This record gives sequence, structure tokens and C-alpha cells, in this order.
Amino acid sequence: MNSILITMILALLIPIYEAWQDEDIWQKMLAFASIATKTSIMILVVSVLRDDWMLGVVGVIILSVGNAALMLLAHILKRMSDLGKG
Repeated sequence: MNSILITMILALLIPIYEAWQDEDIWQKMLAFASIATKTSIMILVVSVLRDDWMLGVVGVIILSVGNAALMLLAHILKRMSDLGKG
């Protein structure tokens, strides 16, 4: 169990490093979407291992709503950049 979680945390560090290194806003948003997805998958794995389905529901909510909020933010940023050009 511990080795699985350590591997997942190490996989989570890759997009964190990319978000820290890159200056492009779209690359940062992709990295944050990846972080949100990996975190929710980690929560789901922990909930299955602990047999705690309330924690699993939280993971599913983060998985579905977290990425939707990032896509909404991307749409708002695109609209703002389009208004600045025109």
C-alpha cells in the first residue's frame, strides 16, 4: 500500500515541476488539471484500500468538478485575450 502511494506522489511531482518551470498560462493550466486528476485518483485508491466510500465520493466530486472549473477558467482567459485583440 505504501509503495503505491509513494509512486503516485512521485507521479504527482512531475506536473508540479512543469507548472513551476513554465511561464505559459496554458501549460500551467494543463499541469494543474493533471494535478487535480492525479490527486482525485489518489483519493479514490486510498478510499478503496480503507473501504471508506464517503472518501471515494469526495474523490469523484473532485474529479468531475475540479476539471470543469479549470475548463471554465480557460474559456474566460481565452475570451479576455480575444477582447484585448479586437
